[in-house]
Amino acid sequence: MLTVKPIPAFSDNYIWLIELDNGECAVVDPGDARPVEQYLNQQGRTLSYILLTHHHHDHIGGVAALLEQFPAVVYGPEDARLQRDTIYVGEGDVAIVQNHEFQVFEIPGHTSSHIAFYGAGCLFSGDTLFSVGCGRLFEGTPAQMQDSLDKLAALPADTLVYCGHEYTSNNCAFALQVEPDNRALQARASEAARLRAENKVTLPSTIGSELETNPFMRSREQSVIAAARKRSKSLQNPGQVLAVIRDWKDHF
Repeated sequence: MLTVKPIPAFSDNYIWLIELDNGECAVVDPGDARPVEQYLNQQGRTLSYILLTHHHHDHIGGVAALLEQFPAVVYGPEDARLQRDTIYVGEGDVAIVQNHEFQVFEIPGHTSSHIAFYGAGCLFSGDTLFSVGCGRLFEGTPAQMQDSLDKLAALPADTLVYCGHEYTSNNCAFALQVEPDNRALQARASEAARLRAENKVTLPSTIGSELETNPFMRSREQSVIAAARKRSKSLQNPGQVLAVIRDWKDHF
């Protein structure tokens, strides 16, 4: 079982820190070096691995500064916009993090080269799969996002989902517009509101919870299809349902 801790960054980012043996650790998507450095100094740990899910600055902006202090191994997608020293990994590859193996999934949609890391019952999904949401389609298509979410939906239901941002409450507010009668979603929204009122993290989620509450993971459900059809009549497949829901969320 991994010990994973959130390091808040910027207004709503999370840098995920994985504690390893012998005082080592790994971080996922360090957009800012300063809070990582502060944690490492306070805990007396050293940074040995950096996992990158995609190229956006709020996920990679702290890499160069961290590498000036720590000789960390960097894993990330094949993308020229990443640090030159990155070990490129893609679909079917395995990222070795001390004695842990993380399977790599290519999950385009938010960006063209987005990947996720899955291991020890944990999924680091970056900005593709959020708690009760998915990322904006900056470089990909709805069909790509649908395929990517389907890939993640096939993971075990108890898989812990560590995504890149604290978006749960906002995502729940939108999802309730899509499925107002979804009891699991109502409960998730209440729990998220309670946690945020106490200034607590709403993550990790689980794949099982996402399948019950996340409209972008539920594009084959009749309740979601019906909501999408109120905005567009010509829906032939789940990707088109997702496209309508995503456009709706973009203007929410």
